[in-house]
Amino acid sequence: MACLNIFQEDSAKARNEQEECTFDGTVDRHGRPAVRARTGTWVTGILILVNQGLATLAFFGVGVNLVLFLTRVLGQDNADAANNVSKWTGTVYIFSLLGAFLSDSYWGRYKTCAIFQVIFVIGLVLLSLSSYIFLLKPKGCGDKDFPCGSHSTFEIAFFYLSIYLVALGNGGYQPNIATLGADQFDEDSPKESHSKVAFFSYFYLALNLGSLFSNTILGYFEDEGKWVLGFWASAGSAILALILFLCGIPRYRHFKPSGNPLSRFCRVFFAATRKWKVEMPTEEEELYEVDGDDCPGYGRRKLLHTEGFKFLDKAAVVTENDREKEDKESHSSWRICTVTQVEEVKCILRLLPIWLCTILYSVVFTQMASLFVEQGAAMKTTLFGFHIPPAGMSSFDIVSVAAFIFIYRRVLDPFVARLKGTKARGLTELQRMGIGLIIAIMAMVAAGIVECFRLKYAQKDCPHCESSSSMSIFWQIPQYVLIGASEVFMYVGQLEFFNDQAPDGLKSFGSALCMTSISLGNYVSSLLVTIVMKFSTRDRMPGWIPSNLNKGHLDRFYFLLAALTMADFGVYIVCAKWYKSIKFEGKYEDANGKGSDEVIV
Repeated sequence: MACLNIFQEDSAKARNEQEECTFDGTVDRHGRPAVRARTGTWVTGILILVNQGLATLAFFGVGVNLVLFLTRVLGQDNADAANNVSKWTGTVYIFSLLGAFLSDSYWGRYKTCAIFQVIFVIGLVLLSLSSYIFLLKPKGCGDKDFPCGSHSTFEIAFFYLSIYLVALGNGGYQPNIATLGADQFDEDSPKESHSKVAFFSYFYLALNLGSLFSNTILGYFEDEGKWVLGFWASAGSAILALILFLCGIPRYRHFKPSGNPLSRFCRVFFAATRKWKVEMPTEEEELYEVDGDDCPGYGRRKLLHTEGFKFLDKAAVVTENDREKEDKESHSSWRICTVTQVEEVKCILRLLPIWLCTILYSVVFTQMASLFVEQGAAMKTTLFGFHIPPAGMSSFDIVSVAAFIFIYRRVLDPFVARLKGTKARGLTELQRMGIGLIIAIMAMVAAGIVECFRLKYAQKDCPHCESSSSMSIFWQIPQYVLIGASEVFMYVGQLEFFNDQAPDGLKSFGSALCMTSISLGNYVSSLLVTIVMKFSTRDRMPGWIPSNLNKGHLDRFYFLLAALTMADFGVYIVCAKWYKSIKFEGKYEDANGKGSDEVIV
């Protein structure tokens, strides 16, 4: 009988564990609280990682050689092609703000990801069709020896429509798929919270492994002029990614959208402005906050009051007029805001300086898809008779990312944690981002030195200047490896930082900030190239980045980027020391120090 009772107790305990819901407020597809055993975790996490890898393969199947497509097929010169690639890539990440807004406010992350992936597939199919029907004429054109003829305005417009649909689809999808993946792990569960931190590293690794195929196999075929094959392979990969994404519908965990954040921000500024003459109370407990666990019109968890931006605190000061309105049950959110709503605005204002400091890093990063490729094309691209596509050199960046993710997670982070005497983590996200900036400076110096030696062994008077230097393209390996190492510290740290520090109702916006820094980096790169060409092109001087790189000084441009990044690093140190962490109710003092009043730099 005792054995029977023990068996019944164990069975009941097992059933309770199976029916246990998540602590972080996620729901299943029916809107019910998510059951831990039947939703989320690595089952859906791995599905999202594979989806990300395939979608990245599709995107980079277009993006990695786009600069060569513009020069060989559309007949643009190097500077114009580099600018157009920077603008297109920048637009991809600008659209991430649109996707994040729709996700956080109205659609939710799953619906937003599905819709934008459909747009992504449509854009890739149209690009494949336009290349086959319009652009690759005469037949066989598009390689380095046989440029294509001229094209009509309609054909050019159709091409740009297709690639900007690709930009819209990929841009709207990217910030939400990263956040949806993080949503599959309950950060209030000790076991799942560690998996959530690991997810961002694996997410960035999946992104790079997906681009490895495009940079090598697809990059090789496209460099040989087989553009249609490369674009159709990208379209097929995107379709497969969409199908796999839809397979996870029964198990995904969801956060309900929290409404338009712009209106919440406006209410805080409006209420604070109305009360600009009101005196602040001596105790922060006197500031207005709603009772209960939920904050109307906000998100899941309350935010605790922090120092700084004291003007905004006045929006939460309860005046006599507010008390009268509250007694009459006619309380207006435009007159008084909760501490949580005020802290939400403060959080975004504190994130902005850090975010601005990451833009110049993205200027360095974007050179890998434009000027690195053009530099490589002007070097010796053969090894034992085998042609090395210049864009394929970015595979060394991908290998570097994979290697340094392993080195950081398994070696460096545990080593620093032991030195600091902490169990959870070694380097903070802000420290990792600073290290990323330092490595980026080293990458630009390495690229500049390689260009100096390339010019030394280059043929000055060459017709097309592809493979015009006797210096091997493999001398570019150090700059690609350094860029890859810097990505692990900067972009992975940035993803973790913005996801961790963004309020619950703005998690997708936090991921979009990472994407938008890349976007603005591309635009700044385009502007910088234009300014440099304007001031360096005088009399008979062709400028630093002419069509014939052997007559220019690309090395000076690289050294300029190194100097600018060094100045940016100095500003970043100041901003990082000033930054104060977000503080959630009941979860602002832990072993990691997250949520302490200041983030350790």
